[in-house]
Amino acid sequence: MPAPELVIEAGRGEAHYWRDLWRYRELLGFLAWRDIKVRYKQTALGAAWALIQPAVTLVVFTFIFGRLAKMPSGGVPYPLLVMAGLLPWQLFANALSNASGSLVGNTHLISKIYFPRLVVPLSALAVAVIDFAIVAVLYFALCAWWNDWPDWRVLALPLFTLLALLAALGGGLWLTALTVRYRDFRYVVPFLLQLGVFLSPVGFSTATIPNWRLLFSFNPMVAVIDGFRWCLLRGQAPLSFPSLAIGCAATAIMLVTGLMYFRKTERSFADVI
Repeated sequence: MPAPELVIEAGRGEAHYWRDLWRYRELLGFLAWRDIKVRYKQTALGAAWALIQPAVTLVVFTFIFGRLAKMPSGGVPYPLLVMAGLLPWQLFANALSNASGSLVGNTHLISKIYFPRLVVPLSALAVAVIDFAIVAVLYFALCAWWNDWPDWRVLALPLFTLLALLAALGGGLWLTALTVRYRDFRYVVPFLLQLGVFLSPVGFSTATIPNWRLLFSFNPMVAVIDGFRWCLLRGQAPLSFPSLAIGCAATAIMLVTGLMYFRKTERSFADVI
């Protein structure tokens, strides 16, 4: 059979972009697998590093919010309440951090060959998903310790996991495109994540701040964390549907605008990077 021909036509990039994204799905898988291997290559503790940070954060938040501040837990062990908030936050923070630096970290590819640049931030989410699965083991170990297991609501957990990934992708598209042009954003991202963990209800329940809950919900992670707690704590952490609607809307806006800005600046990546 004759080899297929690749025809490059001026002005046709927009029309074929999404089809090209599907055609390069194998590259997406290769980049994702490469990032996963690099993550744990030549490390003494390997995947245990994914557990150390949330474990330390769990102890600190439980002590500060549970012991010192005496925040109510809604009838569940306070470490479980914190861990149910840390689980989605770690997923979001790792995905956002990986996606925001993905283009700069793949300079050699961006500057030499053509492929839809959206493949790079998408592949960067894979490591965050693997870390999320590892941290989930820690959560269920705590469930076994307190004999407090999720019920049927856990079936909705993939929806809130997807919401967290979409929020991270939307922010990551903005930040990775900005980082190509302004390398200062490499230092902005860690600061935003450090600030975000305190602006998100990781260490406490939003039920303790009912007067501020709707305003608080413009942070997309509020809806995600509340959703995780509703799924994992058998509904003992209430889920506010107005808050969920605001969070979904904020995520959609961030994702759409991030994608628009990424596509607008994508043509200049190879020249600027």
